[in-house]
Amino acid sequence: MKTNFDKIVNRFHTNSAKWDGIAMDYGEDVIALSVADMDLQAPPVLINKMVEMAEHGIYGYTDPFPPYYEAILNWFKRMYDWEIQREWVVFCPRIVQAVSLIIQNFIREGEKVLVHTPSYMPITNAVTVNNRTLVESPLLLKNGRYEIDFEDTEKKMQEGVKILLLCSPHNPTGRVWTKEELLRLGELCVKYHVLLVSDDIHADFIHGDHTHTFIASLSEQLKEISIICTSPAKTFNLASLEIANIIIPNEKLRTKFKETMIQAGIHNPTFFAVPALEVAYTACDDWLLDVKAYIQDNIAFTKAFCRSYLPEIQIIEPEGTFLLWMDCRNWSARETELKRLILEEAKVSISFGTSFGLAYEGFIRVNVATSRELLEEGLRRIAHMYKLNN
Repeated sequence: MKTNFDKIVNRFHTNSAKWDGIAMDYGEDVIALSVADMDLQAPPVLINKMVEMAEHGIYGYTDPFPPYYEAILNWFKRMYDWEIQREWVVFCPRIVQAVSLIIQNFIREGEKVLVHTPSYMPITNAVTVNNRTLVESPLLLKNGRYEIDFEDTEKKMQEGVKILLLCSPHNPTGRVWTKEELLRLGELCVKYHVLLVSDDIHADFIHGDHTHTFIASLSEQLKEISIICTSPAKTFNLASLEIANIIIPNEKLRTKFKETMIQAGIHNPTFFAVPALEVAYTACDDWLLDVKAYIQDNIAFTKAFCRSYLPEIQIIEPEGTFLLWMDCRNWSARETELKRLILEEAKVSISFGTSFGLAYEGFIRVNVATSRELLEEGLRRIAHMYKLNN
């Protein structure tokens, strides 16, 4: 059975961080195109499995057993032609949780962590809230495309960076790093003894001719210094089920990470996590193809709409993710003004630029993984305010 992605699913009164959170302040006529979860229902076969598990009626402690790991290993081989080993896989409920544990336990307070900005706020916040020093290397916007400033990255590494937090594909810009870029970045990490922690949660959403590469797969050296953070959460819209798998080929790093989880009291996946991943990674390939096609159509629709009705907004061409990074500075470079027009007047909730770094005032991030009707209504509301103020 195919999922009808045009169907609008009312998420109010479901404790939705995305919808109920914003409705507290702006009412239920608000449209949420913000938080990076989808408004599209999970695969029917997966929903059926969750219902079956719920009806079991006993929600005791669970563990991942061989079928769980087999599903993961087969997924990586089938989708990415990367053969990982069973022992490399460490279950952790959330990627941000894993990143925080690494920051807390692999480096000392005050030591430096490098990110490329604009950067996903929960990741950068994990650095500062744990009293480590956040080092920013801004991406370069060249001809509408973001690139890594390797000279700046190397300069910052020379000054004592201990961890590089890589976002691949990049949130919010949608860049899919090439093998050449990843190799060059990896060489710098090897040269300056930097631990490479890569958040690959959006890896399954790649557009056009672009290809996702896990940086640890590129060489033996990179494999030994990399921690790869993966999850089916974005791919199959399972965020609240708390399923992440941290791929750590280096035995010493892996042992230390497992110890930090024990120290933090993290054990036993939730009752629904294990069957959800097993079904997602073994029985939902067709659904994934369909949802990616729907999202790509939504991206094309948004680009065409903006050309016609929001001509002063520049959309950064997305190579991956279901998020669009938009430059609104020709409309208004002041975030207070954009918030007034978009959120307060148009009643559309999006992510504003300064949450990805103070230098990104005048940018917004829009989640297009929603029904076409909701997306179009949200864009029409924004276009109406644009027209009134131009």
